[in-house]
Amino acid sequence: MIAHTGLVFGRWTRASYRQPALIAFTLVQPAIWLLLFGQLFQGVVRLPGFGDSSYIAFLTPGIVMMTALMTSGWSGTSFVQDMERGVMDRMLASPVSRGGLMAGQLLSNATTTLIQTILVFAIGIAAGARYDGGILGYLVTIVASMLVGTAFGSLSNAVALLTRQQEALIGISQFVSLPLTFMSSIMIDPTVAPHWVNVAARYNPVDWATIAARQALAADPNWSSVGRHSLYLLAFTLIVGWLSTRAFRTYQRSV
Repeated sequence: MIAHTGLVFGRWTRASYRQPALIAFTLVQPAIWLLLFGQLFQGVVRLPGFGDSSYIAFLTPGIVMMTALMTSGWSGTSFVQDMERGVMDRMLASPVSRGGLMAGQLLSNATTTLIQTILVFAIGIAAGARYDGGILGYLVTIVASMLVGTAFGSLSNAVALLTRQQEALIGISQFVSLPLTFMSSIMIDPTVAPHWVNVAARYNPVDWATIAARQALAADPNWSSVGRHSLYLLAFTLIVGWLSTRAFRTYQRSV
């Protein structure tokens, strides 16, 4: 399976880097989000719940997770294109493992997430964000963002295999990603939001990743909170990853 994963990873990575416009868009978009929201809401730190950090420092880990979520939500479009061109059927008729097909594509997606995370941090730091958590804090944030990308990339692939339509996939992706973004602590501390938003955020995987990243980047991290939310996120990623490989079987039985 490892060899198959490597071959599939190489295929998707080469395909990605043959689309420079797509790469530029995925790298520029988080920069716009960060600078736009950072300016629009910079006065919100006067509210309780933000501590003594600047809003750009509060926002940067959130934009990292939002970018991973938004980018991975489109992951399944490449599966739909493969199905429309008959590539998927040829792949399934080959001896390549189903787990390798999924894992290779998700690894390529995780590489894109890693690049985006580094870029968002670079922009955030250039705009004035400062963190006392050191290298460990950055590593926790990178791992959390890659788990978010893997989890929602798996979900997007599963939806693509079941619906086989770009329009349905785009609609479902928007339906899922926008509520997850705004019912979390990405832009604002949930304690200053309506109570039902605060309750919903407790069950939001994107919020788990954001909390783990912010805690790890703090001067005095609450490692218990980092570990707990990271374990929640890992469990969620493993469950949706397993479900996405099951979607392959459903697709194969129907062709």
